[in-house]
Amino acid sequence: MAKLKKYKLFGGRIVKTGIAVLFTTSFCYLLGLPMVFAAIIAIVTIEPTAADSIKKGIVRFPAALIGASLSMTFTYFFGHTPLTFTLAAVTTIFVCIKLKLEAGALIATLTAIMMIPVTHDYYFLAFIERTSTTIIGLIVSTLVNLLILPAKFSEQIKQRNERLYTETAHLFMLRCGELLKNNKCISKQTQDKHRYLTNELKKSFQLCHYQRDEWKFHRHSTGEMRDYFYEYKKLECLQQIHYYLGNLFSITKEIQLFNKQEREMIMKIVESVVKVMKDPAHRMSPEYLREVRDLDELFWHTNESVHKELTKKYHHHFTPSTIILFVVLSIHDVLEELEHLARHQIERGRL
Repeated sequence: MAKLKKYKLFGGRIVKTGIAVLFTTSFCYLLGLPMVFAAIIAIVTIEPTAADSIKKGIVRFPAALIGASLSMTFTYFFGHTPLTFTLAAVTTIFVCIKLKLEAGALIATLTAIMMIPVTHDYYFLAFIERTSTTIIGLIVSTLVNLLILPAKFSEQIKQRNERLYTETAHLFMLRCGELLKNNKCISKQTQDKHRYLTNELKKSFQLCHYQRDEWKFHRHSTGEMRDYFYEYKKLECLQQIHYYLGNLFSITKEIQLFNKQEREMIMKIVESVVKVMKDPAHRMSPEYLREVRDLDELFWHTNESVHKELTKKYHHHFTPSTIILFVVLSIHDVLEELEHLARHQIERGRL
């Protein structure tokens, strides 16, 4: 089964698009209506979730009517000229925006443009014919999204969490190595990786939004809900870790206060933090907790040393040294919360 999943050729959205086009064109064929308009509408209206299809379908229907009516109006007055295409497109977009129908602007504009070259007379009948095919495409694609292969994002969210925790741990290790081993302020590699993870977090939260929307229209078990909220909480914790990690990119000066022994100790603790971060259960050994206590003592000692050196002149309350220690301890605090959450999942037999 795992091998079949690995070599799966078609995703659910591709299959649903094919089914929507088949049903849409079949209806139009039986009714003697042009199939190309309906097929295009069915393709562009397949959404990630049933909720999106319904919400946007409500907007797209009046928008399509606006596009068709404007198209026929300009075709009647100006014929099949470049001016007609321009006015139909621009005016349709303008009206949709003014009427707060932005979600339907694309469908409306496509409808308006496609109607011009195939309409030569009987403008009202052409309007009825083209809007009928648009409506069929919208209704069929919405029903297909709602009834066939309901989207399930929970497993995808879980897999993304596992990958993003590993990649974030790698970036954390890489950035600390730059600061404590190589005395590099910042590198393009770590900057690019940090931006990449920022975008990936946004995508994961979008998937969570999709999953909640799907549950409005499809049945789900209590266990599925618990698993989802566990992964969502993990994602929120990962966002906190990512936020703390971002503080390391604000360091633009070399680390001066730590001696060689302290740097080695901090890197050893960072390696332990990375190990806990990568562990799905986020288990913390007694040795790891002792290392964190030692780091906590170093943090307060370093903080006191910094304050003794402060003068009445302008100064920073957080030096590069205290920022590094603060970030490592803050990430540990988040990992403690994750370990607590994972323990509950294990007790329920869900992890």
